[in-house]
Amino acid sequence: MEGQMLKTSTYNAMPPDETGHVPYSREEDGVWRDLMARQMPAVQARMAAPYLEGLKRLSMPADRVAQCNEISASLTKATGWRVEPVPALIGFGRFFGLLAEKCFPAASFIRRREHFDYIEEPDIFHEIFGHTPLLTDPRFAAFSQAIGEAGLRAEKVDYAWLIRLYWFTIEFGLTREAGVLKGLGSGLASSIAELNWATSGQPELRPFDVLDILRTPYRIDILQPVYFVIDDLDLLFTAARRDLLADVAQARSLGLHAPKYPAKVA
Repeated sequence: MEGQMLKTSTYNAMPPDETGHVPYSREEDGVWRDLMARQMPAVQARMAAPYLEGLKRLSMPADRVAQCNEISASLTKATGWRVEPVPALIGFGRFFGLLAEKCFPAASFIRRREHFDYIEEPDIFHEIFGHTPLLTDPRFAAFSQAIGEAGLRAEKVDYAWLIRLYWFTIEFGLTREAGVLKGLGSGLASSIAELNWATSGQPELRPFDVLDILRTPYRIDILQPVYFVIDDLDLLFTAARRDLLADVAQARSLGLHAPKYPAKVA
């Protein structure tokens, strides 16, 4: 079965106070600190320049959980986007609506130690460290907003198709710099295992193509067998101007590709 957003979570939201500050504990700050220390060497070596430039621009704290309002202050100056803390899980409709408003929804909890290496639901580390650096880039910001706007016009049956486009670009997109394969997506930045695998030359690599992406199924709980390479990031500006719902309709008429992964055992 193709992976979609989880319907349940063992985590609870951390609501912000009236100033927008979330009171994380010392232990939670320690998880963030250790995640940052573990990820940074791989990120510096294997992530693409647009991500690294965004990471530098946002000046995230290394020793405590980043606050959404402080990231928003820098992000708004760059592209007009902001970050809003949300519960662990939100519906597709709200997700698309927030993107359309240039607002990135960030689950406000951080993973527990037992989930240090892998967590299925996105936590604040994945959301802030993984996603927000690319939102300082106008191309990724425009593309994210376009997916949100398409989602607002879409029927519910279209949601899964649009999420595939988001998954293979914003979450797991790749690019090349001077011929060297580099990571772009948030799921790569926040996972050493996935970043190393994606840039190893072992998975199947395909050129960025909206219809091909829409027809490619995925699972959320495995290393991806297929990645899409966006050699020219300006293609995201072009894709943002497409009629994405017309693309979805065409993809549906053509049907999904056969999965490249084994069926999930219940």
